Amino acid sequence: MKLYGNPMSTCTRKVLTVLAEKGREVEFINIDLQKGEQKTPAHLARQPFGVVPALELDDGFMMYESRAISRFLDRTLPGTSLTPADPKAYALMEQFMGVEQSYFSGPAMKIVMERFRGTNNEQNIALGREGVKRPLEVIDAALANRPFLAGNDFTLAEVVWAPYMEYLFMMGEKDLVAPYKNVMAWWDRVSNRPSVKKAFGR
Repeated sequence: MKLYGNPMSTCTRKVLTVLAEKGREVEFINIDLQKGEQKTPAHLARQPFGVVPALELDDGFMMYESRAISRFLDRTLPGTSLTPADPKAYALMEQFMGVEQSYFSGPAMKIVMERFRGTNNEQNIALGREGVKRPLEVIDAALANRPFLAGNDFTLAEVVWAPYMEYLFMMGEKDLVAPYKNVMAWWDRVSNRPSVKKAFGR
C-alpha cells in the first residue's frame, strides 16, 4: 500500500493512527503542502479535491477521504477492530464521529490555523473558541460514565477527534479544554496511546 499524505496533516494523522493500531507499515509518499504539491495534476488524479491523504492499494485500487480510508483499513486489515460489534456502541461511535465532523473540527481549526500561520486574528480565534465549547460540553457529559466515546474501548471516534485535540494543545489552548475534566482524563488516555504517539511523531 501507498499512502500519499503529509505528517502534519490532521487527516493524514487519522489514517496513520489506524495503521499504527493495526501494526501495519505502508509506503508513505510525502506531499509537500507548502510547495502546493497537493494541487499538481499527478495528485489531483489521486485526490480530485487537491488535499491529503489518498490511499493506493497494491492492486491499483485508489481512494481518498480520511474517514472512509480509516473505515476501510479497519475493516480489511487484521488486528483488533476499532469498530464496535455491539450495535449501540457502533451507533455511539458513528454519532461522535459525526459530532467531530459537523461541530468540532471546523471551529477548532479556526484557532489552529490562526496560530499556525501566525496571523493571530483574535476575532477568528474567539469564534473558534466559542464554537468548540458546545461539542466539548457534549462529550464531557458522555465521558462521565465511560472511558471512551463509544464505551469501554478505543474506536474510530477517538481516531478522528485526536488530531484536532492534539493541535489545540500544541497551540496553547489547554485552558480552553481544562474546565472539561472528563475530556481532560479522556485526552490523557488517548494522547498517551502508542498508536497516537507514533502517528503524531511523538
